[in-house]
Amino acid sequence: MSDEAGEITALLAHWRTGESQEKLFALVFENLRRIAANQFKGERDDHTLQPTAVVNEAWMKLVGQRVDFKDRAHFFAIAAQAMRRILVDHARQKRAQKRETPVWLEEPSTGGVNVDVIALDDSLQKLAALDQDQARVVELKYFAGLTNEEVAEAMGNSVATVKRAWQAARAFLFRELGGEGP
Repeated sequence: MSDEAGEITALLAHWRTGESQEKLFALVFENLRRIAANQFKGERDDHTLQPTAVVNEAWMKLVGQRVDFKDRAHFFAIAAQAMRRILVDHARQKRAQKRETPVWLEEPSTGGVNVDVIALDDSLQKLAALDQDQARVVELKYFAGLTNEEVAEAMGNSVATVKRAWQAARAFLFRELGGEGP
């Protein structure tokens, strides 16, 4: 574990006291901003939210929660989930008359595809009702931008299990979003 990861974990251990939150925010801000920017890949160019605003709003939500973060990976997973909720809520408020084209869930680094974030969220909720682990893999890979190795560590699974879950989740979401496959 790197020094930074160890420091983050130590600060998370004192989360409830509130004493470490400001120092933790300074330490994790760039990682949170990267996660937020990753979630904006595929969004419209004229999106009215910016990654920094999403990070700040998500942070305020996290500060208001009484969560016992297990470790750094757990913290980033919860933060990514909070940011996704912010984007979904924003999209619901600004919903256009027609949906955008279906999203093909590629590795997050490929980007470049318009995402109907509401349809994706609805489909992800259906997937979670069927298989929580597959839905969690999508959240961690697609929304948090974690690698297969990082997802495996966060979930306590093997990399092979994560790859299988990702493949199955993508197939499910393709069908749900009306696609024929990549």
